[in-house]
Amino acid sequence: MRQKLLDGALNLFVTNGYYNTSIRDIIKHSAVGAGSFYNYFSSKEEILEILLEEFANDVIKNIKAYYKVEQSLLERFIETKRITMLIFSEHAQLSELYCKCSGTSKQIDDSIKRFEDKLLSFYERNLEYGIAEGVFRDVPIKPVCYSILATEKYLLFRWIVLKDISKDEMIHSVVSFHQTLASGLVKENA
Repeated sequence: MRQKLLDGALNLFVTNGYYNTSIRDIIKHSAVGAGSFYNYFSSKEEILEILLEEFANDVIKNIKAYYKVEQSLLERFIETKRITMLIFSEHAQLSELYCKCSGTSKQIDDSIKRFEDKLLSFYERNLEYGIAEGVFRDVPIKPVCYSILATEKYLLFRWIVLKDISKDEMIHSVVSFHQTLASGLVKENA
């Protein structure tokens, strides 16, 4: 029932827009009673927060699974971006919601910030690990992580909203950016 409500809300958020979707619309679309909705959620804002949190967790879970397979920190740094963008492309509705909702309200922006902060924190820990292991140069981590997220979000926006690049072009561009970034991060002797 909970998942049915989440799926219905996501579909409506993408189709009608977040603000044009009411709780009543979600209940009707999901074919559940109002009581069922309120057993799981207190508001549509909570649904958005849950959708974004679960999405971030899915991205991180898949990257961690890859880490168990790939031992080279350089390969991890580059290929995890391919994995990240593949996950975004496999969840096109969530990606579209993520791209389109920014700037619509403080509450939504706070939800998106928590989503992005979760990704940024993960990116920061990985760079810190690479520096500690002597593979990456000791660089200011936050600006690098912000650049990574900005590149991902920009190319995702071009693919999912503007539709002026293909999914493959989006993924290739993000991976190419990381290959270029890696060439400046990797120490000479690593």
